[in-house]
Amino acid sequence: MSRQFDSTPRGAWLARRTVVRQLGAWGFGPMTDASCAVALVVAEPAANAVCHGRLRGRNFHVRVDYEGPASRFRIEVSDALLGRTPGAPALPPDDQESGRGLFLVECLASRWGWELRNPIGKTVWAEVTAVRPAGGPRALGCS
Repeated sequence: MSRQFDSTPRGAWLARRTVVRQLGAWGFGPMTDASCAVALVVAEPAANAVCHGRLRGRNFHVRVDYEGPASRFRIEVSDALLGRTPGAPALPPDDQESGRGLFLVECLASRWGWELRNPIGKTVWAEVTAVRPAGGPRALGCS
């Protein structure tokens, strides 16, 4: 699946919701480990795109592919702002209310990183390994 969303808090919420629906179509129900992990890995960079990567008049983009034979999800969240790039994930002080997003992504993903996007912006990507629940529909190779 590939879609653009408004760079607003509602857009970030809608991105997560849209991805959970797509995961259901691929046989991963909303309460499966895979669905919860992928939804969180989408939600954190989407929130960062809205809070830190927002450029007036530009949307952010989410792409999620399921690579069935490898049992792997590839997640990409792109924004239009280049000035602020992700640093190394670290836990903030306990009393700080934010700053844990990329740390969570690092914990849930088998690999993650970011790259510059042509012509402007950046993409944060992550790969999450997941096994399809028994009895789920076979929708391999969907994107």
